Amino acid sequence: MPGLLGREAVYLWYYFTVQAEQIAGYYILGICLGSVISVFGKAKIHALLTAIQGKKLDVLGLVPASLIGIASPLCMYGTIPIAASFSQKGVEDDWLAAFMMSSILLNPQLLFYSAALGTTALVVRFVSCFVCGVSAGLCVRYLCKGKRFFNFAGFREPENHDTDPNPVLRLIKNIGRNIKATALYFLIGIALSAAFQRYVPEEVFVALFGRGFGLLMAATIGVPLYMCGGGTIPLLMGWMQNGMSMGSTAAFMITGPATKITNLGAIKIVLGVKKFILYLLFVMVSALMSGFVIDFVLKL
Repeated sequence: MPGLLGREAVYLWYYFTVQAEQIAGYYILGICLGSVISVFGKAKIHALLTAIQGKKLDVLGLVPASLIGIASPLCMYGTIPIAASFSQKGVEDDWLAAFMMSSILLNPQLLFYSAALGTTALVVRFVSCFVCGVSAGLCVRYLCKGKRFFNFAGFREPENHDTDPNPVLRLIKNIGRNIKATALYFLIGIALSAAFQRYVPEEVFVALFGRGFGLLMAATIGVPLYMCGGGTIPLLMGWMQNGMSMGSTAAFMITGPATKITNLGAIKIVLGVKKFILYLLFVMVSALMSGFVIDFVLKL
């Protein structure tokens, strides 16, 4: 038994190190570039949304609102106070819905991480998140009929931690906070991926996460399994190598961040119970529709 356990430990360590070597560079790049955007570009990115509200773009404003949400480096508890300040400045709820939905699903750092999954997965993630943001804005615009959708009472601008007068130190401190927030989840993701690769046969992956039924499985498992963006990239990389379809991958990448427990808590505060249920329904439908289009229409 000790010999068997030792051999299994060696196998798991092998899978762990291989996975770590494949993705470590993307993780480091994501951390560094994400911090650069957060420290030096965050204010300019957020200023864009208020700058375009006076240009009378109407429904077309959902496009830049969704793109700005993707470019925003804030987590959901930082995004909601920013959205509250946008609302006070007159930004309409449909634009805010597009901004917040895409911000939940994607940010610059996670986008850089996703490059480890390959060009196709990177493009799929960006486009599907952008479309979900625009779709959320359209739903709020045409289903709420001019009524207020969000309740931002009690929210204020998030505290700015990047206050060091020295720009180099400001960047280094931001990188340190990023590593502290994501490194453990990143290592857990690699460890889980190694365990899946060692003990779950490839044919099981194909049966669970292939085209068709795999869409529902991927969308469903994204709810309890999503830890953080960096932590799920190693899992997705391993699953894709073992037969996970691109549509199932997209479904997981939508339901995961959209139903992350901290995001759900923040969303419920500004939506209330009834609208929160509609939000969950929107997320599941968006994930399944995205996966279906990718697997059966585009056949990626």
